[in-house]
Amino acid sequence: MAKKITTIGGQALMEGIMMVGPTRTVAAFCDSHGNISTEEIVSPRLTKKYPILGKPFIRGIFSLIDSYRLGYKALSLSADKITEDTGEEELSGVDKWLTEHLGDKLTGIIMGAGAVLGVLLAVLLFFFLPTVLFNGLQHLVPGDIGWARSIFEGVLRILLFLGYVALIARIPDIRRVFQYHGAEHKTIFCYENDLPLTVENVKAQGRFHPRCGTSFLILMLLLGILVGFFIPFSNPFLRTAAKLLCIPIIMNVGYEVQKFCARRDSRFCRILTAPGLWVQRLTVKEPDDKMIEAAIAAMEAVIPEHGEDLIR
Repeated sequence: MAKKITTIGGQALMEGIMMVGPTRTVAAFCDSHGNISTEEIVSPRLTKKYPILGKPFIRGIFSLIDSYRLGYKALSLSADKITEDTGEEELSGVDKWLTEHLGDKLTGIIMGAGAVLGVLLAVLLFFFLPTVLFNGLQHLVPGDIGWARSIFEGVLRILLFLGYVALIARIPDIRRVFQYHGAEHKTIFCYENDLPLTVENVKAQGRFHPRCGTSFLILMLLLGILVGFFIPFSNPFLRTAAKLLCIPIIMNVGYEVQKFCARRDSRFCRILTAPGLWVQRLTVKEPDDKMIEAAIAAMEAVIPEHGEDLIR
């Protein structure tokens, strides 16, 4: 029997995992005692509410917006679960004041502020800095430098990304998130191979999935090199602005390329997906049994009755 391909995807959380099905989104959490609980996450999806946004070469960016909204809710929930699991601690000073005045909103505010700062830092490091560095080194490139600029900037962005991922992977809590990432992939593979969702069956599956968000980021970085050839500006501010304006185009194209490759096993598709699968060695780790149990619980909760999730 041919392998089935599902549209179900997921996201690793702090001590948990979220699975996104065609009609339901469910997160499963594992507490310090090994108990697994599930909770449905409700967030109207733009691509469902407005069908036009789900059309090819439009749906990419809106699907990612939907994923971000779901992921944000799930991460907030996982942070609350961890706080409940560790118990209340005696607070003092600024922490006590913030808790008293902001209450349940505190986690959301902290995560929102972190997201804004993260975006600003990403723009500075991945868009502005490479252009500034190349401008300072361009005298070393003989003749026409148009071709060299985009390659230099693109390679530097990829190296910065790999270095960042390799660095945070050394943090124990982040490594556990990467292990839950592995549980997500293995569970999806087990389902796609039409095997019963048991711990033993899931453990036997591969870790690296072609529809992974890590692969999508690498694909975007590679497409960004091609787009950079057509941006004429050398001024860091103008070039950064032009690159940011091109992001929706790159996202939409990258989304379609990834979906195309996920459905096929041709040599061309294997070449396109190879860089992303290689980088997943940094972001997808082998899970333990409890992580797999959480992934199975989330997966079973989102599988539709009549196969609406399958790509035929």
